[in-house]
Amino acid sequence: MYDHYSGALYGVIFRIVQSKEYTEEIIQDVFVKIWNSVHQYDSQKGRFYTWMINIARNTAIDYLKSKGFQNELKNQSIPDFVYNSTALSTSNNTSDFIGFNNVLESLETDKQELINMAYYQGYTQNEISEQLKIPLGTVKTKMRNALMKLRDLLKDYQ
Repeated sequence: MYDHYSGALYGVIFRIVQSKEYTEEIIQDVFVKIWNSVHQYDSQKGRFYTWMINIARNTAIDYLKSKGFQNELKNQSIPDFVYNSTALSTSNNTSDFIGFNNVLESLETDKQELINMAYYQGYTQNEISEQLKIPLGTVKTKMRNALMKLRDLLKDYQ
């Protein structure tokens, strides 16, 4: 299982935490969670791969929000943890093992931003509303539209 899925899971986690060290720590936790909760997987609700991606994503976001991680950030110098989208986009981005960036880039910019904030930065819809200064209902509608458009693009991509 590790040989088949570790690359894709690593990419999802790395895109969220943006640190090789933290990603390696988190991926170990993810596979332990998968192993311990495999009996909870329900094939009627979705594919096994999607279930594992959600575990990886949620574990990475939980890690970012943990007090231990927040304390580590306080002890680092600023260049070590500031999000640098330019460096990420120009570097050899190892987080895109399944070509998802190509699909995501075909969305409109506002839809990309919503998906990025919700799924890679861990913002709730309330936090997105506050951050973008738009009503919560608008965020919900735009997020739903973005996900529907993304689903259609992924169908075409296969």
